[in-house]
Amino acid sequence: MTEKTNRLIVALDFPDARAAFALVDRLEGAVRWFKVGLELYISEGNYLLAELERRGFSVFLDLKLHDIPHTVGSAVRAASRLGVKMLTVHTAGGPEMLAAAVEAADPGLALLGVTVLTSMDGAQLEATGVQGSAAAQVERLATMAWAYGLRGFVCSPVEVAHLRRQVGHDALLVIPGIRPEGSAIGDQRRIATPAAAMAAGASYLVVGRPITRAANPGTAARAILAEIKSAIGIASA
Repeated sequence: MTEKTNRLIVALDFPDARAAFALVDRLEGAVRWFKVGLELYISEGNYLLAELERRGFSVFLDLKLHDIPHTVGSAVRAASRLGVKMLTVHTAGGPEMLAAAVEAADPGLALLGVTVLTSMDGAQLEATGVQGSAAAQVERLATMAWAYGLRGFVCSPVEVAHLRRQVGHDALLVIPGIRPEGSAIGDQRRIATPAAAMAAGASYLVVGRPITRAANPGTAARAILAEIKSAIGIASA
């Protein structure tokens, strides 16, 4: 698999390492990247990260750090020592927090700013006191985060084209909410197919249930990789 087409991150949304590595084994080496989120990280800690890295995989640690600047800076510095390749911070933490995170990150760690969760729509945002559309909030937070040094973002497929135009070609855009044709939507609100998300400007796609709950996860992953490869070819033509 070439680096150009190695754009699929599989979400290890499992309660423990045993279940996570059972899925990793069933993928039969089809993917390189795995996302470790809050549940699995709290359950298994750094052992799981180290074992994934020992097996040659790249790790996206999705903790959505959101705290006072000193605490987030210290957490980013600690994550840099773990060898993970991507780490999320929440852009709602504000300018000082984001600046502290950027300053603390090693060059090999890509910091990704979470803007608006893909489970949220306009009604959900309004309930939290945010007026306007999800797209407007994504733009507002990304503009602020970019000004304070963040060069990567997580956003839904619905906002990726606009955000790509806003931040330019070199920004790293990691996109969850991916659902191949015919997949169940689940709790996601703002979704797209793999091909549509890549064509809109995604750098990487994060996919969970369409792979992890598939009868044959390896086959499901390879189908998405083929769609990514095709979309990249069309976009560069």
